[in-house]
Amino acid sequence: MKRPLGAQISHMLKDRGVDTIFGIPGVHNQEMYRGIEEAGIRHVLARHEQGAGFMADGYARATGKPGVAYVITGPGLCNIMTPMGQAYADSVPVLVLSSCLDETAARRGQLHQMKDQRAAAEAVCDWSEMAQSAEAAYGLVDRAFEEFAVKRPRAKHIQVPIQLLEAAADPAPLPEMTSLPVTTTTTNAQQVAALLNYAKRPLFILGGGAAGFEWQDLLSQLGAACFTSYAGRGAAGGDYALDFGAFLARPGSAEVIASADLVIAVGTELAEVEMWRPHLGHRAALVRVDLDTEVLSDPQRAALKIQSDAAGFATALTAATEGKSAATGWEAGEVAEARGRWLAEVDAERPGIVPVINALRDAVPADVMVYSDMTQFAYVAKEAWAMARPRHWHHPTGFGTLGYALPAAIGGAAARAGQPTLAIVGDYGFHYTMQELGVAGELGLSLPIILWDNGKLKEIEDSMVRSQIAPNAVVAQNPDFCKLAEAFGARSAAPTSLAEMQAAVQEAFAAPVPTLIYVTPAITG
Repeated sequence: MKRPLGAQISHMLKDRGVDTIFGIPGVHNQEMYRGIEEAGIRHVLARHEQGAGFMADGYARATGKPGVAYVITGPGLCNIMTPMGQAYADSVPVLVLSSCLDETAARRGQLHQMKDQRAAAEAVCDWSEMAQSAEAAYGLVDRAFEEFAVKRPRAKHIQVPIQLLEAAADPAPLPEMTSLPVTTTTTNAQQVAALLNYAKRPLFILGGGAAGFEWQDLLSQLGAACFTSYAGRGAAGGDYALDFGAFLARPGSAEVIASADLVIAVGTELAEVEMWRPHLGHRAALVRVDLDTEVLSDPQRAALKIQSDAAGFATALTAATEGKSAATGWEAGEVAEARGRWLAEVDAERPGIVPVINALRDAVPADVMVYSDMTQFAYVAKEAWAMARPRHWHHPTGFGTLGYALPAAIGGAAARAGQPTLAIVGDYGFHYTMQELGVAGELGLSLPIILWDNGKLKEIEDSMVRSQIAPNAVVAQNPDFCKLAEAFGARSAAPTSLAEMQAAVQEAFAAPVPTLIYVTPAITG
């Protein structure tokens, strides 16, 4: 049956498995809203398009499914471009659909007009295209979902002219089976197995792309040690004795990596934001496994490059090394000593935070999913909080934007009904998206929000001091955060001891609304 194209797109998304859309309606994109309820899709109304984009990101990270957002022409798209850049940098499948003006070259002064909206969006995502027919819109949506399934997932944008959204269109074609991802061949696995036959100290570097596989059995079978990236935390399980943890940024990690006689990096860019040095530090042969050919050809100069999904590689390697004697070059004691030394460095760099993190970790359920913001509390936690499960801590690592945690946690909590979700924000970053507290309250989310208030942009102040710059513009007047939360219908708590903080967190997981838990460096044991 014919419907306006805007409505048909919602029906198409439902057929492709979309159950939630985040966004804000406006006169330019209202036709996209005609079919949402009819298709049986839940819509989450954000307070700002930036919030909508981060919610879609958080939903995608929690589920592994694409997060979808609807926004208007011009400012709506501009507002969501920061989340698009974050999803692009962190390999998150986010699809943004926007309206656009029908004509921009011959007419000026139109509502929401931009010089080149499509090109502006393309600067922060995988691709940005305009659909000029219903068939083109359907084809672009299917292209996005196909690429989410088989390529490195990254943000994408499709814009549709207003008149086309309003025009009657036939339904979208029924969904087809997506292609299978590129995976490891038996020959590739045997090549790696042959290298492992000669290795006494094999070392794996597991990134976010590797987090979809449980690696502990394979690592034990090989006698291999491992590091993880921040996004790969938990990939080796919570108790693997040869796991060096997420300490790649520690200078001493390069010395450990140099002592390995084979390094296998899986699903990781080995990016600046993971290592803070240009070279991994390896002296032995490096094997790179990744879906992205750009990663495979980076300056680390791998000796063997395998384009593959991580799970397929791990499965094939497990079969190829079955019965192999485990390497004996690593000892649990040296791993534990290194981790202890690096944790002491973390504590010395930002004193007083590790005990608060330890108390918080002890208070949350084992299956909690954490979303953190750009704040010193999270910078310490990314190294100090060992994860037992992969893909249960999400941080805006690549783009590094403030304001991520609260809306992303809302998206994750909305996707994980009945499962625990936690947000960690800093006082300054909270200003960026604190209005999304209203969304969390509307949804009735049992969401604890740890707000770490050190009264300033402390990380920037510390950096200025190290650079011998007199700190300036690093202090902003904060509101009474507890009263602010209560004004949004949320609960609040201001614990003065770690025990009080733990009790507040546990109560928050059972509350019918979100709870802001206000914590300062003055909190005592």
